[in-house]
Amino acid sequence: MFLGNITSTPMSSEPRNVEMLILGSGPAGLAAALYAARAELSPVVLTGLTLGGQAALTHTIENYPGFPQGVGGAELGELFQKQAERFGATVEFDSAHTVDLTQRPLKIETDNALFLADTLVIATGASPNHLNIPGETELTGRGVSYCATCDGWFFKDKKVVVVGGGDSALEEAIFLTRYATSVTIIHRRDELRAGVILQKRATENRKINFIWNSVVTEVVGTDKVESLKLKNVQTGEESALETDGLFIFIGHTPNTQMFEGQLEMDKGYIEVDDRMNTSVPGVYAAGEAADSHFRQVITSAGMGAAAAIEATHYLESLGQ
Repeated sequence: MFLGNITSTPMSSEPRNVEMLILGSGPAGLAAALYAARAELSPVVLTGLTLGGQAALTHTIENYPGFPQGVGGAELGELFQKQAERFGATVEFDSAHTVDLTQRPLKIETDNALFLADTLVIATGASPNHLNIPGETELTGRGVSYCATCDGWFFKDKKVVVVGGGDSALEEAIFLTRYATSVTIIHRRDELRAGVILQKRATENRKINFIWNSVVTEVVGTDKVESLKLKNVQTGEESALETDGLFIFIGHTPNTQMFEGQLEMDKGYIEVDDRMNTSVPGVYAAGEAADSHFRQVITSAGMGAAAAIEATHYLESLGQ
């Protein structure tokens, strides 16, 4: 991910007044920054803990318009950032931890500063779900992973398992065949949820095989993953599978906990209207913090752009 102009501001006792604060540096956040910067709102983007969001962890994005050969997730994030900064957006390595949406201006405390914002765009994205089984936490980083792009290289000439049946699971499984000698996809159903093209690629890949109607019940190992315990959900039969690595792709949970009780939500996702307005005037949400259905780079970017446009109209209505 591009780091060129990202700053880390020392904690100051003086509040920082901004017209627009954007939480999150994924496609939604950076698209909002681009549109807000072009409207001369001098937006400040706080990166959060994951530069570029989840998209930056994807090896190749093949369905973003304008890149017929595909584009790396980190590279696309870099392009987003450079374009936003070209028009005056500021990107800072910082994370919000407390918000007060009951006052004007909006009050947001971060690790490094206290912001008083006229408008707020929430683009905090989502985090990968865990299986919550014995051994998973203890062996995370020792064979258990949630990012093939990050950790695939460490499994060169080894056997790995992927859990999941959606687009992400198959995309990452296909990527892992670059390194691993074999990739076993374990899915709790007897058919995949991924798109047709991805299914075709996975089923035709000689390194990929499938275990259907099964779940992983335990990760076994001392200082590294050695095997998995499996259970067939139809027969109840239990078995063991030797493997060197476990990659988990079973969906995400929106990173919206700090807004609970202040914004209307549905199962953790911030509720927005067709203009990205939340239940609080001047506060907007975009990307996977508000989108439980599409969860695509292009839709997140579109939501971010819409949020910035609506925020601009809101400020104009206030005479700003």
